[in-house]
Amino acid sequence: MGRYTGPVCRLCRREGMKLFLKGERCYTDKCAFERRPYPPGVHGQGRIKFSDYGIRLREKQKVKRIYGVSERQFHRYFEMADRQKGVTGTNLLVLLERRLDNTVYRLGFASSRREARQLVRHGHIQVNGRKVDIPSYLVKPGDVIEVREKSRGMDRIKEALEAVARRGVPSWLELEADRFRGVVKAMPNREELTTPPIQEQLIVELYSK
Repeated sequence: MGRYTGPVCRLCRREGMKLFLKGERCYTDKCAFERRPYPPGVHGQGRIKFSDYGIRLREKQKVKRIYGVSERQFHRYFEMADRQKGVTGTNLLVLLERRLDNTVYRLGFASSRREARQLVRHGHIQVNGRKVDIPSYLVKPGDVIEVREKSRGMDRIKEALEAVARRGVPSWLELEADRFRGVVKAMPNREELTTPPIQEQLIVELYSK
């Protein structure tokens, strides 16, 4: 199955919380979840009861949708996390956070991860002075991520940088907005990954069955 290309507000409604998939719109009263905070579909307002498996599945689907990865990609990240030392669930979230498209979004060069992925694919982003057009590229401490000089006049990048103050830049990154660049200072911190709330242990339990 390919990447989901339908209306993303349905995904927030399906998961029962804001996943912040549409950038600034999610912070306004135009947000579809604010107007209709129930699952989409003709039975959306009915009473829904999930099994233990359903609860774990929904958590996996939620995280997969937040980061915009496919089922195959997500399973591969889980296998990588499981092979690493430490807590598997935390390792999984750290790997997802280290994706280049997520880092571009976190730095404020894009208003959403979907927009950040497009910027990366179209060659507007450089890592350590070299163009990188692979959204799944994993950044590491010391990497310098910047907007290519020819792309710095793009209105949507300027607007995204103006709006980044609303959500803030995580402590593992350092933004130099006037230079359209950011630096990866450290590995992502699990304590900062709380919006929206994630229970990664449920995902580990799902894959462990």
